[in-house]
Amino acid sequence: MRIRPVVVDALIAVALTTVAVLLGQESARQGWPELDPLGYALVALVNLPAVLRGKAPLTVLLFVHAVWTVYVTAGYWPVLNTFAPMLAVYTVASVRPARVSLPCAVLMGAVWIYAGLCDAGAAMPAVVAQAVGFPLVIWRFGHAARRTAELARQLKREQDERARREVQQERGRIARELHDVVAHHMSVISVQAGLATFVFGSDPPTARSALGTIADTSGEALEELRRMLRVLRAEDGDGEDGAPAAPMPGLARLDEMVERVRAGGVPVELRVTGTPRPLAPGVELCAYRVAQEALTNVMKHAGGAGTTVELAYRRHHIEVSVTDDGEGVIPDKVRTGAGHGLIGMRERAKLYGGTISIGPLSEGGFAVRLTLPTSARAAARGDDTTG
Repeated sequence: MRIRPVVVDALIAVALTTVAVLLGQESARQGWPELDPLGYALVALVNLPAVLRGKAPLTVLLFVHAVWTVYVTAGYWPVLNTFAPMLAVYTVASVRPARVSLPCAVLMGAVWIYAGLCDAGAAMPAVVAQAVGFPLVIWRFGHAARRTAELARQLKREQDERARREVQQERGRIARELHDVVAHHMSVISVQAGLATFVFGSDPPTARSALGTIADTSGEALEELRRMLRVLRAEDGDGEDGAPAAPMPGLARLDEMVERVRAGGVPVELRVTGTPRPLAPGVELCAYRVAQEALTNVMKHAGGAGTTVELAYRRHHIEVSVTDDGEGVIPDKVRTGAGHGLIGMRERAKLYGGTISIGPLSEGGFAVRLTLPTSARAAARGDDTTG
């Protein structure tokens, strides 16, 4: 159980007062007047305010030193009440800047010297040394505690800010991944649903084919969403039921995606050049998602424009391009740089050290071209030369 600071300060104040009262029993043996009711009252007034040092450190320090000065002037043994002023100086130094706390340490030293002057038998060189040394050491400890607390707060702020950025980045990543999964499949479903509705009475076979495409596409979308949820919920890479998560889509499924888009009424041709080879899963997923988003945009913005998907395997990189022969109009989201899909394409390319260009062609139409290095060395040096 955590003890409240005010309780701790109350216990400290009681302890200081008790020590001072017990030490006061030695006043006569040290050649000083015994404590009388006034002396005990002054001792209490010096030590008990420590209970408020956390709420008003500077006020407590000034009050304690003022009463301590009165106590010394009254002729009582000064040593009895040195602990509370020391604690007050430490407290101010631990919570206030040096421009405030250093004068407080000087004030303690001044009262200490005043106490020495009030004692005819005091050795002033020793008193001055104590008046300089004790406040300085106490102030230094308090100042160090303040610096440590400031560094701890700064570290906490930085950790909170880093955690906030990581949460935002993770939310953005999840949002873009959801967009990639949902937007493409829903675009296909929308087109096929419209086709099925249009030919439902006049061409039943075409309607049945469209409904079949809708069933297949929605099933694939659900499977990808389930895969994402398993990845998000997994703690050690396994699915929540202990079974391995389904593999992420890769370039081997590119022809399936093209066929699905073709079934949606968009004439699409897939061309693969070079020798296909295994690639890192992240690189394959990046290329797949960029092609998926580009085809989704063709369905949304280019109608039935003829489209070509090209996948080229080079020595140190792969190239993926999606071009259409539509009007080549830049959609508003492309022009403004908004939209999860376009952000996702650019950030995926950046993540894997690749480059991407998105824009209209001079001869008409629109193109998305992605270049991805296929090795860590190529990614590090930006190697995109053909083999």
